[in-house]
Amino acid sequence: MTATQTGQVTADTAVLRALRRIRVPQTQRNRELALLIFALVITGCAVALVQLGAAGVIDPKFFIYCGGLAALSIALHIVLRLRARDADPFVVPIATLLTGLGIAMIYRLDVARGRHGWEAFSTRQLAWAAIAVVLAIAVVILLKNYRVLFRYTYVFGFAGVLLLVLPFIPGLGIDANASVWVNLGIFSFQPGELAKIALAIFFAGYLVRTRESLTSTGTRFLGMTWPRARELGPLLVLWLISMGIIVLQRDLGTGVLIFGMFVAMLYVATGKTSWVVIGVVLAVAGAFAASRVLPYVGSRFDNWLDPFNPDRINGSSYQLVQGIFGLAQGGLLGTGLGQGRPYLTPVAESDYILPALGEELGLIGVFAILCLYMVFTSRGIRVGLAGQDDFGKLLATGLSFTIALQVFIMVGGVTRLIPLTGLTTPFLAAGGSSLVANWIIVAFLLRISDVVRSRPRVVIG
Repeated sequence: MTATQTGQVTADTAVLRALRRIRVPQTQRNRELALLIFALVITGCAVALVQLGAAGVIDPKFFIYCGGLAALSIALHIVLRLRARDADPFVVPIATLLTGLGIAMIYRLDVARGRHGWEAFSTRQLAWAAIAVVLAIAVVILLKNYRVLFRYTYVFGFAGVLLLVLPFIPGLGIDANASVWVNLGIFSFQPGELAKIALAIFFAGYLVRTRESLTSTGTRFLGMTWPRARELGPLLVLWLISMGIIVLQRDLGTGVLIFGMFVAMLYVATGKTSWVVIGVVLAVAGAFAASRVLPYVGSRFDNWLDPFNPDRINGSSYQLVQGIFGLAQGGLLGTGLGQGRPYLTPVAESDYILPALGEELGLIGVFAILCLYMVFTSRGIRVGLAGQDDFGKLLATGLSFTIALQVFIMVGGVTRLIPLTGLTTPFLAAGGSSLVANWIIVAFLLRISDVVRSRPRVVIG
């Protein structure tokens, strides 16, 4: 082969590589744009059906508000085209659709209860959704390389603990059923939602640093390799912290969520099934002990075991029973948006938004929503497993599992599979803290997936 031919082959190869870099990311972004438009159309149709079913007329003002959220979602898509062209194309459309369906149902409840303006939960949810998407855009733009977070592992650990104790600071904490809210004057928020992100970063960095000692050889028993006693320290510390959250904050959900996230990331880091077994045993033992000692947890367990007891049905288990009746009323196809009576269930816009959607969308609608969560989680875990660095793998898996575990806890609670806790359904439920935290998780998954897809790989064979 002559020098001219060699130069031609080299030039052709360079051109092909350049075309591949341009084409493949744009294909991903075009797919994302099509799915995003589909999600926005479904959201608009849901709001229109709510207005026709509940009020009988179309209110163009609320569509203008929804248009602002649609514009921000498109803005996030444009930012991804410019700054993260290889990011996963399914994450943003799914998060947008879930957020839109949640806003539509919250709006439906506002119409039924005659709430308007800033007093309406849907108006505030739209405002929080806008803030959440703007923060997601900021994270995508500013966090060019997520690996920089690894340097601040212990800073994020300290920040996570600090966020959890904020409600106990005099003047900040709000006296409610659970000590999980803080008041900043112009608004209040739940610091535990941001704490789970900070602790996920800390767990990922900590496990990368200590994985060798955690995977060292232990005792072989029942077909599994069990860790040595000194390696149980981190798990026991997290278990005690989770129990402390349950006892001091009267918040069963956050304690279970943080402990479950750590156990899942520990399993991914070590590959030992024994860690999962130990984690499940500790969680069950802690929940059982709390149900016997703490009246708050004991009441939740009593309502779970016997909600139709005449002594509770008009009291502590009223909300649970109303949610079950609503799901039963929905049947297979649902009553139709705006045609049911989800407003009979207390706090339907937050704790019980899934039964509200189940009543008007039916079992098929609930399955569709759960499938969206399943795809969202699987894409996040896929991003983690495809990564080449351990920190990104653990962080993506931990954040995705957090969403999945939160959905399982809430769906299991409202359907009586497990006792009900105080968590919110991601993206759907009313609440600014939860919405902001979940969209920040979306931004992290986008950043990690972009690096994983664009990073060159070594192929052997």
